[in-house]
Amino acid sequence: TGVTAYFGLLDIGRPQPGDTVVVSGAAGATGSVVGQIARIKEAGRVIGIAGGPTKCAWLVDELGFDAAIDYKAEDVGARLAELCPDGIDVYFDNVGGEILDAALANLALKARVVLCGAISIYTQEGRPTGVANTFSLITRRARMEGFLVLDYLDRFLEAQVDLFTWVAEGRVKHAEHVVDGLEQAPDALNLLFTGGNTGKVIVAV
Repeated sequence: TGVTAYFGLLDIGRPQPGDTVVVSGAAGATGSVVGQIARIKEAGRVIGIAGGPTKCAWLVDELGFDAAIDYKAEDVGARLAELCPDGIDVYFDNVGGEILDAALANLALKARVVLCGAISIYTQEGRPTGVANTFSLITRRARMEGFLVLDYLDRFLEAQVDLFTWVAEGRVKHAEHVVDGLEQAPDALNLLFTGGNTGKVIVAV
């Protein structure tokens, strides 16, 4: 998940110093590292979207995000407009659906949208709801690109060296949500879809 965050943000998102970076699923294993790498790369603002006040407080107080939006209790689109008055330069998307749509409506000129996951629709029945604000990609001259971390298999060592260094220096922190017992694996997997975890879900056997 750290390597996913590394290449997704740096190769696809290409953040520049001073950029506003927004991450959905920000309290998850990938999203939490994305935000911290953005801070290391001197982003102007790093904003996370997560579910619940505890997760949002963790992002700001422990990981150094500038702000966090609680999608369960707040209007994501309105809060993005408030927190990103000049628009979003890099949006790292882990959830898809309505939150992706809200981000598309708040893009800055020449924005980069990184499509990493779409967890909001993985368990959805029937045809997923379409995203409405794709026209913003035209008016803002923005780019939206998906990727798989295995595309970077031959460059994993590059990411691992940087990530190990940043962890050792205390610049990147990571959380683990441990579930005991292999028999609990289905429930552990379901945490990814309900938002019941903070950080990486691990089943201890």
